[in-house]
This record gives sequence, C-alpha cells and structure tokens, in this order.
Amino acid sequence: MYDIKKAFGIIADKVADALSSQGFKREKVSSTDKEMVALFTGENVAYSVIYYTEKLHVVLRSCTMTDEGPDNEWKSMATWMFNPETDTNKEAESIGNDFADAVNAASAVKRVQKTKKKKSSDEGNADPLFLAKRFVTYFPELKAEIKNEQDNYESFRGVYFIRTYVVPRVNELLSRGVKGEMSKLAQMISTQYSNGDMDTRSIITIVLLNSIDEKHIEKFEPLLSEELQKAWKFALKMKGKKVRPEKPKKSLATYAADRLR
Repeated sequence: MYDIKKAFGIIADKVADALSSQGFKREKVSSTDKEMVALFTGENVAYSVIYYTEKLHVVLRSCTMTDEGPDNEWKSMATWMFNPETDTNKEAESIGNDFADAVNAASAVKRVQKTKKKKSSDEGNADPLFLAKRFVTYFPELKAEIKNEQDNYESFRGVYFIRTYVVPRVNELLSRGVKGEMSKLAQMISTQYSNGDMDTRSIITIVLLNSIDEKHIEKFEPLLSEELQKAWKFALKMKGKKVRPEKPKKSLATYAADRLR
C-alpha cells in the first residue's frame, strides 16, 4: 500500500508552490483519521486541499476570506480519486499538477484580484477555457487539443471547443453507464456552473447538456445540482431553436497578418 501521507504531501506541496508567488500563506491546521487537510489563505481568497480517507477522494476547494478568516462557504474546484491500494507517486504528481494548474489559471488569478471581502456575486469568474481544462481529468487527450486551440487562435473558442471535442466524449462516458464516473462528472459540471461566468453557464446548459443524447438524460439529470437541474429545464426550451452563433475568432496567423496591414 502506498503511503497516503506521502501522496497528500506531494499534492499539497505542489499547490503551495503555485500559490506562493500569489502571496498566499500556508496555515497550520489539524487533520483527523477521516480527513487530511492543507489550508492556504490570501487577502481575499482561501484554498484548501482535503483528502477524505473513507471516500478516497482528494478535493481542491476555495472560499472567500473575511476579516475573521475563511468564510467556510467552500466551493469545490476539482475532485480526484486516490486509492493507496492501487495508486502511486505517479497519480499523486498528476493530481498535484492539476490542482496547481487550477489555482494558476487566469480565471483563478482574476478571482484573487477582484473578489471583495464579505461580498458575493451571482456570477463567478471561471471562464470557458477553465471549464474545458476541467474535462482533462476525464478525457486526458483534451490537453493537447486545448493547447492546439490556444496556439492557433487569438482567444479560446468555447462554444466550438465544447461542442466539437467535449460533447462526443461526454456521451461516450454516459453510454458506459458507470455510476461512479457519471456522478463525478455531474459534480464537476455542477461546480463549474456555480462558479462560472455567464458565457460558461450558457455553454454548460445550451451547448453541453442540450447535446446529451436523450437516452442518457433520465439517469444523468438527477446527479446534477438542483440549481443546474432547474437551469437545464429552462435551456431545453431553446433546444432546436436558432441562437446567435459565437462570434468567429481569428486564427493567430490571420490576426498577425491584420496587424501588419
């Protein structure tokens, strides 16, 4: 069996390294037999990494900082499974890198800079690119496709990318019918809907969920958050109707050529 304390240390240290340049401080917190915890606090935001020993889940969460400390209204940003019976240093490194990418993402940095103490908003800061990166946990091949998108276009084509690269893979995952996979995916999508900006929320409902094969809806919908279930029911009214298309994004080659004119 792999030493879970060592694995947790690898993951937490990678998050600590990613946050140190943003001015975050690692706090001393106690762990229990059921939960291993690492806490990082900044001026406006707090992050925590928690490993649930019974569920075998390791979670990256965030909440707002107040004058008294974290407000403890935690929102999950990413969830991975780590089973010390089968997983090793390789999986711990992968989880740590994913969590580090999450806190280093432009949307996460933007949130650190703009979140106000004791103030909340109905709209989050997670953008479509951040959403796309969350799917890499489930479909690792997306990492190369995201990089190709970023390398070739001046801005990320969220609608196109999700419809072209994510939707088919989601339907394939749902076709397998593995409850654990579906539950984990539903939790992630629900979290991203809650934390997402308006573009992200629209992509999740109108593009992603409305493109799920009808045969999967009955088993997948109950796994989503209540908030997202309600939003999806409203979005279904838009299914099949023409909506304003995403504004075309210039490729970097075209953008460079325009700059030279």
